[in-house]
Amino acid sequence: MHDDPGRSGPPPQERTTRVLTLAGELDLLTAPALRAGLDRATAGPCPDLVLDLRPVSFIDCVGLGVLCRARNRVRARHGRLRLVADGTFLPRLLRHTGLAGVFEVLPGMPEGVAGAPATPSGSVATDGVTRVAREPSRVRSTPPTP
Repeated sequence: MHDDPGRSGPPPQERTTRVLTLAGELDLLTAPALRAGLDRATAGPCPDLVLDLRPVSFIDCVGLGVLCRARNRVRARHGRLRLVADGTFLPRLLRHTGLAGVFEVLPGMPEGVAGAPATPSGSVATDGVTRVAREPSRVRSTPPTP
C-alpha cells in the first residue's frame, strides 16, 4: 500500500537524467541519425536530458532545427533539456540565430550528473551515452589545371 491514502496509482518514479554526448558536426548529413536518437531519448513522460555538446565542432541550421525539435518534444512532455557547452561557440551561435535564452546552456556537467567515457564518433556506447555525428570532412587540394 502507498503512504498517501488518497493516491490510487503506482508510486511516482524517480526521474533519471539521461546524458547524450554529441561530437563532430551536427549538419544535414548527421541530422537523420541525431533526430532518431533524440526522438528515442524524449519519447517517455518527463524526460530529463543533458546534451553534452563540448566535442561538437560545427552546427548548421539543420542541426539547430533538430535541437529545437528535441526542446519542443521535451517541453510538451513536461521534461527538462540542458545543453553543455564550454567556450563561446554555442552561446554565440544561439545569439546570432535568435535562439539565445531558448535553451538552458551550462558550462559543464550539472551537479550530480556524470558523463560517461568517450567512444569513437558515430558509435553507440553500451553505457547509455550516444555519440551521433561525423568527423569534419577532409578537403583535398588539387593543383589548378592550365
